Amino acid sequence: MVIRLSERWPEVGPERLLSECVPPPRFADVRFATYRPDPDEPSQTAALELLTDRAAKLATPRRAPSLWSRFRAPRADPGKPGIYLDGGFGVGKTHLLASLWHESSGPKMYCTFVELTNLVGALGLRTAVEALSSYRLICIDEFELDDPGDTMLISRLLGQLVAAGVELAATSNTLPDKLGEGRFQAVDFLREIQGLAAHFDVRRVDGPDYRHRGLPVAPDPWPDEKVERTAAERPYASCDHFVDLHRHLAELHPSKYGALLDGVETVGITDIRPLTDENVALRMVVLADRMYDRDLPLVAGGVPLDQLFSADMLKGGYRKKYLRALSRLIALARAS
Repeated sequence: MVIRLSERWPEVGPERLLSECVPPPRFADVRFATYRPDPDEPSQTAALELLTDRAAKLATPRRAPSLWSRFRAPRADPGKPGIYLDGGFGVGKTHLLASLWHESSGPKMYCTFVELTNLVGALGLRTAVEALSSYRLICIDEFELDDPGDTMLISRLLGQLVAAGVELAATSNTLPDKLGEGRFQAVDFLREIQGLAAHFDVRRVDGPDYRHRGLPVAPDPWPDEKVERTAAERPYASCDHFVDLHRHLAELHPSKYGALLDGVETVGITDIRPLTDENVALRMVVLADRMYDRDLPLVAGGVPLDQLFSADMLKGGYRKKYLRALSRLIALARAS
């Protein structure tokens, strides 16, 4: 029987959100040894060396401070508690981040920025700080701030975690002092951005998107009838009309999008249409991320995937989110 995502109503508690804070299946087996830096991009080799060195330091559990250490003078330059990898799409930042997590001792946490904000929203700031302060390392993928509320929330969370001795690692397509640029210019927002940036040693990772090297921009869409027939033939496949799907997403919290895909092995979507509503588009971005995490092949009808977001969207403040989503959806469509 074909699965209809638009008919599912998953429930997700805080315990599941916390337990799922590990690298997604696509990155379950990656290690520094499997990362292949582009010889023409020295910044990739430099990032690999930096994270390998940090992983060696994080390989042993964090020691509780002794009575003597509490009275000693602090080191003159303890260094920044976080590493921040900035770069374009598909240059291996997530591979490196997941490798750091795999090779570090626990307790440790791996999540996307959206998953972190969802977790804090579910637990509350105080409970989240209490739950995460004992962690050795927190890795945050796709660091992207969409509104001042999220900025201030995560800034306070990370500030308290750093004070508790937690080390951080993050990736993004935007430098930390540029997060939110083109969207919110309130003084409080910009002040919080500077506070966040102070926690990180920023390193740039350059290179072309490996998912698109020598490949077409997007595969041709399938006829809707073929999408439906393929979904019926494949085990554990879903199939939904595009409008039904995005209307259903509007009724679910984004923290539930991962659970929405439980047990699904192929995603089918018919009659994909160009989007002009920013809210609908951002929900599709989150769904694309959860599909990519699970490495789910996509069979899609309607317009080509590179026409999903309007030209105005690809020029606006969320352009990097949309470009990342296109990169991932196209990779999943090729996999089908």
